Amino acid sequence: MERGALVFLVLAGLFSVMVGGSLSTAPPAAAGNSAGRVQVIDGSAQPLVADVASIDGDAVQLERQDDGHFYADVDINGAIVRALVDTGATGIALSREDARAAGLAVSVGMHDVIGRGADGDVRGEHVTLDRVTLGHRSVANMPAVVLNAGEETLLGQTFLSTFESVEIRGDRMVLR
Repeated sequence: MERGALVFLVLAGLFSVMVGGSLSTAPPAAAGNSAGRVQVIDGSAQPLVADVASIDGDAVQLERQDDGHFYADVDINGAIVRALVDTGATGIALSREDARAAGLAVSVGMHDVIGRGADGDVRGEHVTLDRVTLGHRSVANMPAVVLNAGEETLLGQTFLSTFESVEIRGDRMVLR
């Protein structure tokens, strides 16, 4: 039952992104006075590192893209995967292509119904990712789903909740 609820919430997040829903935000955290190292990821292949005076410690900043969403190049099982960072999604949902790139064995036909969407049954497979890394945050044994259909990989709360805070400030998402 818990797995079904997780899949439903991942799919709900995917649906909200597809229809242009907004991302939720966490309450703002107090800004520090000392300069901190911030990894800025602007959607290009290489993350940038910049000094930002209003943030303490190490943080990851993601720039809002032209489509209104935040994306990150995430290391999944040693492969760099471009993922939509979706604070409304419960878990991680991988496209078939990204799952293959991450070294996951993907079935020819995924017949398991892992949830229901507006268009009916959603088919895919439950998997466990060896390691997911973004910035300095690295987590082992992350549950995820590989979707039979869908071009976009989503990074949801099972990973985002490992950060102390997730904030959206204007056109930047800050993960600490």
